[in-house]
Amino acid sequence: MSLAVLGRALRHATITNKSIPSLSSLRFYGTEDSRIATMVQNNKVVVFMKGVPAEPRCGFSNAVVQILRMHGVEYDAHDVLSDEKLRQGIKDFSNWPTIPQVFINGEFVGGCDILLQMHQSGDLIEELRKAGISSALLEAASKEKSDSGKSDPK
Repeated sequence: MSLAVLGRALRHATITNKSIPSLSSLRFYGTEDSRIATMVQNNKVVVFMKGVPAEPRCGFSNAVVQILRMHGVEYDAHDVLSDEKLRQGIKDFSNWPTIPQVFINGEFVGGCDILLQMHQSGDLIEELRKAGISSALLEAASKEKSDSGKSDPK
């Protein structure tokens, strides 16, 4: 068992005011935790969702897909409906009870409601920028602004 897995379990126990898990549960948690940690690190943006981007199987997953599409974000998507261990494992990994779940730069951002709030407030553009991703919405707004500043020679 790695120190990172043990540290995560101890932080989780402290944050949630729960007792420290038994060694046997740490081993199982650690195995799934390691698999999910690898998935989360494979791309700058990773989404755990119901269905796939081309065919989301719930409205919340569809909303996340639409928001990321508007920003022109390329991302890895994992269908939790096709893997029950992944479905439960991602909830344990993030300590978040619902799907979809969005990770940016390996960090858990939140679910549909949080991503929608970030999109509406403009905070998502900043989070994407921190990850080295330029939002298509920001690029479109910049282009529109620069085009409107040009005079029309007649």
